Amino acid sequence: MRYYIIAGEASGDLHASNLMRYLRQLDPAASFRCWGGDRMKAQGGELVKHYRELAFMGFTEVLMNLRTILQNIRYCKNDILEHRPDALILVDYPGFNMRIAEFARANGIRVFYYISPQVWAWKQSRVHKIKRTVDRMFVILPFEKDFYRNFGYEVDFVGHPLLDAIEEKEKASFRDFTREHGLSGKPIVALLPGSRRQEIAVMLPVMAALSRKFPDHQFVIAGAPSQPMEFYEGFIRGSGIAVLHDKTYDLLRQASAALVTSGTATLETALFEVPEVVCYKGGAISFLIAKQLVKVKYISLVNLIMDREVVKELVQHDFTEHRLEQELRKLLDPENRDRMKKDLRELKLKLGNAGASARTAELIHNRLIQP
Repeated sequence: MRYYIIAGEASGDLHASNLMRYLRQLDPAASFRCWGGDRMKAQGGELVKHYRELAFMGFTEVLMNLRTILQNIRYCKNDILEHRPDALILVDYPGFNMRIAEFARANGIRVFYYISPQVWAWKQSRVHKIKRTVDRMFVILPFEKDFYRNFGYEVDFVGHPLLDAIEEKEKASFRDFTREHGLSGKPIVALLPGSRRQEIAVMLPVMAALSRKFPDHQFVIAGAPSQPMEFYEGFIRGSGIAVLHDKTYDLLRQASAALVTSGTATLETALFEVPEVVCYKGGAISFLIAKQLVKVKYISLVNLIMDREVVKELVQHDFTEHRLEQELRKLLDPENRDRMKKDLRELKLKLGNAGASARTAELIHNRLIQP
């Protein structure tokens, strides 16, 4: 089978690469043409565009780069028609992928969507478009199946692929980890400021400022694969903060606490049972628009899945050095830590068992070979 797969972010690259691995086990003759990243390329994908060229965040940023986005959409449509895949597999990245889904369906190409757009948070009307354009949706959050059923659309809950990713490697000892990366023996506070330049530039200076107030801990940044070391050095020069590129999961396995920019990383951190503070600050116009449109109580997946505040969210004007320091001190208090870790273990149970990528690959393959 010929597969065309589109993932527009680092997390999508990870999950799509695992899906490709299992598809190849079921279909040894499989070929993959991809929009994604290095992990998808390592699985044998022919990379059309890297997600570094695709990532724009916030309403104003999207508007500023609208010409580039529209050019990418046109290029993708033409590329799909030229290669005529047996199946188009879309991984999250809704602003782009929803347009491509509609186009592919109109041209007789089967469309599968892995990791649902967060239509339950805003623009719920997009469910009707999904019903028209997507042959099958594979969801990774337990409440999404009921959400879609309320619209008369049956989807498959496959479990969360992060459970696969975090089980792939054994945990190194703290001593071996710190020695390998030239770190001290102090407990680690992990900083996850995001993967896009715009968000890192906003989030990291505030997060990094706390390092001088916690001398008994070492602060370590989870560097995004798409950003060079020189970019981080402009924010942390002289602070003693280390940067580990492409080692996020290894870092979280060793961290005592984490400061995390809102997004998939909040759930990743939770699944490692690391107490965390969730942070977000966007452009003023983008935030005001989002505030009017978003229909959920929380911004973090942790709190949404648990349907209560498990992790503290510092959003927009609440995201200050002072508030962040207060919340980090709470995370390092043993009683508060134990309470949060208990909640995070409950969260893992709600997400089901590992094997999401394998289950999704099997469901897609079975549908494609059916007469």
